[in-house]
Amino acid sequence: MASPVLIVANPIAGRGRGERVANELARELRQRGFEVDLRLTRARGDAQRWALEAGRGAPFVVSVGGDGTLREVFEGLDELTPVALAPLGTANVLSLDLALPREPAAIAEMALRGRTQALDVARANGVLSFLVTGVGLDAAVVHEVERARRGPITKLAYLGAATRALKHYRAPQLEVELDGERVTGPVGMLLASNVVHYGGSFRLSSSRVLDDGAFEVYLFRDARPFALGTLFARAFLASLPGGSCELRRARRVLVRSAEPVPYHVDGDRGGATPLELEVCGRRRVIVP
Repeated sequence: MASPVLIVANPIAGRGRGERVANELARELRQRGFEVDLRLTRARGDAQRWALEAGRGAPFVVSVGGDGTLREVFEGLDELTPVALAPLGTANVLSLDLALPREPAAIAEMALRGRTQALDVARANGVLSFLVTGVGLDAAVVHEVERARRGPITKLAYLGAATRALKHYRAPQLEVELDGERVTGPVGMLLASNVVHYGGSFRLSSSRVLDDGAFEVYLFRDARPFALGTLFARAFLASLPGGSCELRRARRVLVRSAEPVPYHVDGDRGGATPLELEVCGRRRVIVP
């Protein structure tokens, strides 16, 4: 007997809509002839454990929630098992990039067709990254968000966090190596990305390739607040790179600094430099 489809859902995602959406998805999939194993997360690590235990033999896995839930699902799987996404997070970056549907019936139909897209994944100091890993001011903002967090957040939380981060901000000096080659000239902030939509509101280069074995690396040469503000305005209205932001591609990224500089991994607080990111494989995502 074939293994059932595994649905892993964060019940509080989407301001409490996660459980309802998961149940609707389960019903839609059963109506299309699938057996379904629905599991609701209660603690960090649940999604990864269930993906490891029940996901690898499934025809596909459905992740209901935000990017954090999806990362745990990816952690528990290999690149052979495709994943469908029901996006309910704050930014939903991957769903924007892939133009994924949000209604349960449309997600079930998409899964039934079975078209997939390979997605590069990397390890950033051991943590799986498939969206954007950042070093510098954007990471300091993420750290401030996490420090003040008391439950679900909205994009407005980042405005207050940015104000707090800027109070103590000094543009850092980063030492960067890309595939073993030292980057010359100043670098004050860095994004290692595999997506176009950054944070759900900003656009990076549309020339990115999801499965080329490398991440796009954005080098911010001038990381003073005014210069970064100009670049983020550009990313909001148009796209990066441009101005003092330079784009390169690399499989392995190493970032050091004389003083500790914060980093984040896919919008979750990390630690501080040094940071080593290396593309380590792929996962498969079900797409329209």
